[in-house]
Amino acid sequence: MLRARRCPVDRKQASDFDQGLLNLFDEYVHGSIDRRGFLERAARWAVGGVTAAMLLEALSPRFAQAQQIAKDDKRLKTSWVDYESPRGTGKMRAYVALPATAKGKLPGVLVIHENRGLNPHIEDIARRIALEGFVAFAPDALTSAGGYPGDEEHAVALFKGLDQAKLREDFLTAFTVLKARPDVSGAIGAVGFCWGGGMTNTLATKIPALAAAVPFYGNQPSAEDVAHIKAPMLIHYAEHDDRINAGAAAFEGALKANHIKYQLFKYPGTQHGFNNDTTPRYDKAAATLAWTRTIDFFHRNLNK
Repeated sequence: MLRARRCPVDRKQASDFDQGLLNLFDEYVHGSIDRRGFLERAARWAVGGVTAAMLLEALSPRFAQAQQIAKDDKRLKTSWVDYESPRGTGKMRAYVALPATAKGKLPGVLVIHENRGLNPHIEDIARRIALEGFVAFAPDALTSAGGYPGDEEHAVALFKGLDQAKLREDFLTAFTVLKARPDVSGAIGAVGFCWGGGMTNTLATKIPALAAAVPFYGNQPSAEDVAHIKAPMLIHYAEHDDRINAGAAAFEGALKANHIKYQLFKYPGTQHGFNNDTTPRYDKAAATLAWTRTIDFFHRNLNK
């Protein structure tokens, strides 16, 4: 249950909630149940004056509070670009961020969002990556549906209606577009979260020229597809994430069998989404460590 010590909508940590409720929220954010289904099933944890609606509000993202890098940060140049994706959804839009004082070409990092499209959190992630000396390129998979709608529940519903095969083509094309930019050195890495982690894994199996891949708690490719990976992999998992972790052992076995360079970390006590600092599932210590490892990994493999 929610161990209410403050108003239920105050900032909480995962430890303030029962694991069963966190698992239920995971089902909700991944579209397995709708809002009504969540509220009905969450009622068992709604005690002591706390309603199911309060629980949902407490678990939901708070983008403004979590923003680390302001949109108008003078250290960065940001823009929106459109690119053609003829084998995908037709036209895509991407958010681009790079250091304002950049001289010469920089490595590129493809930033791949969760199953809600390019929300403010992932834009913030792109800015964080840019400040580390990269050109961050973050496409919005919801472009064909009008872009991220500003509401997470609506975004998940829109995302469920997308053609996943076309989305794969959209992100394969994004790699080509990023690599061709005149301000990019040609070395490209990819990082993704949740659905984006799975897409990062997919790109690693499809793009031999990918120089580094960092999936955060993403669905794994088949053993047959793993054999095509050329990029070094840095794989992050949460401890309490049965849905994703069910495929982790087979994935690691295939990586080993194909002699692919990889590092894999499972962060104790963490939930799926532990890097997302807009929700209570965020784990500051684990996220900081995973982020440090990610940036170091990109520097080692993209700045050669």
